[in-house]
Amino acid sequence: MKRLFNWQVNLSIGLVLLSASVYYIDYLLFRDAHHILMYFVGDVAFVFIEVLLVTIIIHQLLGLREKQALLQKLNMVIGAFYSEVGLALLRMLSEADERSKTLSDALVVRGNWTTKEFSAASRSLAQHECALNMEKISLETLKEFLAVKRDFLLRLLENPNLLEHETFTNLLWAVFHVTEELSYRRSLQGLSDGDAAHLAGDIKRAYELLITEWLSYMKHLQRDYPYLFSLAVRTNPFDPNASVEVG
Repeated sequence: MKRLFNWQVNLSIGLVLLSASVYYIDYLLFRDAHHILMYFVGDVAFVFIEVLLVTIIIHQLLGLREKQALLQKLNMVIGAFYSEVGLALLRMLSEADERSKTLSDALVVRGNWTTKEFSAASRSLAQHECALNMEKISLETLKEFLAVKRDFLLRLLENPNLLEHETFTNLLWAVFHVTEELSYRRSLQGLSDGDAAHLAGDIKRAYELLITEWLSYMKHLQRDYPYLFSLAVRTNPFDPNASVEVG
């Protein structure tokens, strides 16, 4: 670090000396100190405008563009998550949701949906209170499924870029937490009321985040990847009439 600093200092001194030399040659050739001083002051005055343009405006634009590119890559990660884990979990848990009919009515996404329809679906989702019937969930099946996907979830969590997508990171942690809670229990039979309630709360948290992120992902697909959106519509876990085959 010290070596790098010394190199920067030497370069700065060299550039200042070169600039002074050019100004001196200008004076020797034209003997017009007033002209040199006038342009020097003008150049110094413009430095502040240049700093504004480069460090604030251009930097912000480049940062925004870089962030958009990063979010595009993260959406690929989200797509992989739903293909590998998310959709199966949604199907498994929505079947145990006593109020899933309300979700089905709101989340049957169509190919011609506009921003207005997606906004309406988001509002309906925000008002929805999931009611998971734990008796309809096979904890053993859920445990086995998540155990197989554990390494996949860990690889996703190792991605440092996920810090840019807080809501999806929260979803991953919620699903991974359910995975850990189930894996640490040797038996899921005869759970105490308190333990069963604790697991139900963890599963409900993951389920609600799964739905919210799924809707955002569908909106992204419709905007940027229509062909993937078509498949996602035909495999919609909330549409009882969904069919992967094109009619």
